[in-house]
Amino acid sequence: MERRDFIRLSVAGASVGIIAPQALAETQPATAVTSDIYYTKTSPGRWGGKVATHLPTIEVSKAGAKTIIKVVTAHEMRGYEHYIVKHVLLDKNYKFIDERLFDPMVDKSPLSTFTLENYSGTIYALSLCNKHDLWLESASV
Repeated sequence: MERRDFIRLSVAGASVGIIAPQALAETQPATAVTSDIYYTKTSPGRWGGKVATHLPTIEVSKAGAKTIIKVVTAHEMRGYEHYIVKHVLLDKNYKFIDERLFDPMVDKSPLSTFTLENYSGTIYALSLCNKHDLWLESASV
């Protein structure tokens, strides 16, 4: 291949790499991305039979100005074969508050406790399974 042909093909390839993804994104409906990020009790998607063992449970208790959030997922911890990877706590605007990572060789069950100062409103908990994706539950504080 001659140098000029190589340069011409390189420029053409780079142009396609920049223009094509943008053109494809503009043809996709705006709602195509948002619904498959997590699963819930009412929208378990392909994991309909997994709600009971993958949806986190949130318990809220108060101690003065502190709010204690306890998140539990009724899921067995079978070593690295099948386990809950982590719990993530989000505020009412879906902003990250805190997370707890699990070591399936040490943690016997996926249980997290978070302490919040002067919080009120909705709280969201995410539970991530290494095989059955991400699950979302909410509670009022």
